[in-house]
Amino acid sequence: MSNGRSVQELAVEGQKCLEDTIQAAFQILSSMNDELCHPAMWSTTGVVSSHSSNGLSVDAADSSHQSELGGGALEDARLRYKSAVASLRSVLTAIPSHPKAKANESGSRVGGSESGADQAEIEKLQGQVTALRKQVADKNKHVKLLTNQFRELIADVSTWQSPCSL
Repeated sequence: MSNGRSVQELAVEGQKCLEDTIQAAFQILSSMNDELCHPAMWSTTGVVSSHSSNGLSVDAADSSHQSELGGGALEDARLRYKSAVASLRSVLTAIPSHPKAKANESGSRVGGSESGADQAEIEKLQGQVTALRKQVADKNKHVKLLTNQFRELIADVSTWQSPCSL
């Protein structure tokens, strides 16, 4: 990935990948919110599975109906998120293995001719890489937490709609 590209170009691409990752995570949350706010997607038959005359359970029919209504947007957002995270990871791994970055590291250790400004910029970029990695980890934790909360909310809604509550 780093062939013919400077470390700065990789850093800019990493910034774009991070923005794409955050946007995809936001789209996941928006899709989850849309599905929760769309009453037609909620099961009206309850959680209890009953078998129809064709041998399929009502739950299977309901889940296929729900995926037709809006599950596609959530799945698209999830795939965009995975793709953006993969791109971000590849950029982040390409920066330290970039030939210029290696030359700068070895030159600064030996006392090479790198100017103080270049060294300061390298340290700044390394700090940004560390910060970006931390942001991605924090965003992943947040998305996982929200996904678990979403699952709990769906379980609660399903409980409220059970035949026992009628």
